[in-house]
Amino acid sequence: MLSAAHDILKNQRAPENNSHVDPEPTPTSHNSTSRYDCNPVSTAAVLLADILPTFIIKMLAPFGLHLLPYSPRIILCGACTASSFLLVAFSQEVMTSLSGVVLTSISCGLGEITFLALTAFYPSEVVSWWSSGTGGAGVLGALSYLGLTLVGLSPENTLISMLGIPVLLLATYFLLLKSPDSSACQRDGALGTSAQRPLTAGESSKGLLKYIVPLTLVYFAEYFINQGLFELLFFRNTSLNHAQQYRWYQMLYQVGVFVSRSSLRCCHFRFIWLLAVLQFLNLGFLMAEVWFSFLPSIYLVFLIILYEGCLGGAAYVNTFHRVAVETQDEHREFAMATACIADTLGISLSGALALPLHDFLCQSH
Repeated sequence: MLSAAHDILKNQRAPENNSHVDPEPTPTSHNSTSRYDCNPVSTAAVLLADILPTFIIKMLAPFGLHLLPYSPRIILCGACTASSFLLVAFSQEVMTSLSGVVLTSISCGLGEITFLALTAFYPSEVVSWWSSGTGGAGVLGALSYLGLTLVGLSPENTLISMLGIPVLLLATYFLLLKSPDSSACQRDGALGTSAQRPLTAGESSKGLLKYIVPLTLVYFAEYFINQGLFELLFFRNTSLNHAQQYRWYQMLYQVGVFVSRSSLRCCHFRFIWLLAVLQFLNLGFLMAEVWFSFLPSIYLVFLIILYEGCLGGAAYVNTFHRVAVETQDEHREFAMATACIADTLGISLSGALALPLHDFLCQSH
C-alpha cells in the first residue's frame, strides 16, 4: 500500500476513465505550482492510515489478545487484506481509499504481533527467517507494483491482481506451517494454551526499553524519509515521471531492507544505537537535498535510499534476534510481542510530523 501511496492520493483514474490501462505518463506532472510537484495531501496521510490501527493493536495486545487463539487471528488477517485491495482498487475518493489502507493496517499489525509471538515456540533461528520473509515480502510487493504499472496495468487493476496473496497466507499457515510439537494436540490446543496464559507487563517488560528505544528512533528517521521526503525528491531532468520516481524509491528501499534482514545468518550487530545515528544522518542529508536541490542526479538518491533500507532492516533483525536470545524462555512470547511496538511507534511519530512538513514546503515553494 505504501508503494501505491502516491497513486492513491493522485487519484489518477477519473470517473469517466474506466480503462484497465494506466494513462500514458507525461514527462512532468502539474499538481501545483510548487517546485516539489506536490499532491494536495502528503503521502504521510497514507502512512498514518497504514500505521495507526497497527499501533493501537500492538498497544492493546498485551492486555487481551492472548484470549484469541492464533487461527482466528490469521483468518481475520486474510479477510482484511482481501477487503483492503478491493476497497482501494474500486475507490474514487481519497477517504474511501484510506479506509482500505486502514484494513491493511489491521491485517499487518495483527499478523506481525501474532507471528512474532509464535516464534517463541520455535528455535531462535526462525527470527532470522521471519525477518528475511518480511523483507522479501516488501521487495516482492514493491517490485510487482512497479513492474505491473510499468507494463501498462493501471494501479487499480494492479491491486486487484494481488488478491491471491491473502489466499496464500491462509494456505501457508493452515497447510504448510508445522506445529512445533507434532505429538501434541492441534495448534490451537498446543500453542493456544500457552498463548492464552495471562501475560502481564511486569513479567518481562523490565529491560525491554534498551531494545525498543533505538529501534523506534531508527524507524522514525526511516519513515520520515519514506513518507515525508520521497514525494518531495522530484527530479525533472529524467525520463521517469513523478509517480514512477516514487515507485522506484519504494522498491529500492525494500531491496535494502531485504538484504539486511537476511544478513543475520552471516553477521550479528549489537549496537542498534549506532544504526539510529546513521539513519538520522540520512534524514538530515536528504532533508538538505529537498531544501537546496544540490544533487545532480536521481541515481545518487537511489543509492542513498538503498543504504537507508539496509540500515532499517539491520536494526529490525538484530533487535528481535537479541530479544529472542537474551530473554528467558517463559517471558519470550510476551517480550517478542511487546518489542514490536518499537517500529510502529517510530513510524506513527514520523507520519504525524511529515504531514505539516509537506504543507509547509509545498506552500512556501
